[in-house]
Amino acid sequence: MSRETSIADPAEKRVWDALETVMDPEIPLISTVELGLIAGVEVDGAAATVSITPTFAACPALDLIRSQIREAVTAAGFSPVSVETVYDPPWTSDRVSESGRRKLKEFGLAPPKRMNGRCMQPQDLVGVACPYCDSTQTVLESAFGPTLCRSIHYCDGCRQSFEHFKPVT
Repeated sequence: MSRETSIADPAEKRVWDALETVMDPEIPLISTVELGLIAGVEVDGAAATVSITPTFAACPALDLIRSQIREAVTAAGFSPVSVETVYDPPWTSDRVSESGRRKLKEFGLAPPKRMNGRCMQPQDLVGVACPYCDSTQTVLESAFGPTLCRSIHYCDGCRQSFEHFKPVT
């Protein structure tokens, strides 16, 4: 189940609401829900299980995210709280919500293109719209940014370097 689905169970809705408060440690404007990390939520009485799918298997923030989820859901009145990491199906950048894409841009990161299941090609890193001025007159400076999920670009329009959240399929 994803957040986009209507949630009839009030207890499950409380868990989802708590998860909306858990921000990505590297991009503090965007929640784990908006980033598409939450694979599912199960509630059984006072117990809650949250399944998460990391953006990358070796995500350095995974332990912190799990801890913050546990704290937020516990604060919402659930105990025990279990946070499971699942890799099937794998996370893709298509899971980033529209509000998440807007917040990535507000943060100064060009949001990923929607891939709709298509594998990323080198041309997907060319002509990326600048998050500052929206120009597509941009140049890929490095496919490798400060984290595995980002690339570095330069905008000829506003003459700013910026990071792009790479599409992942």
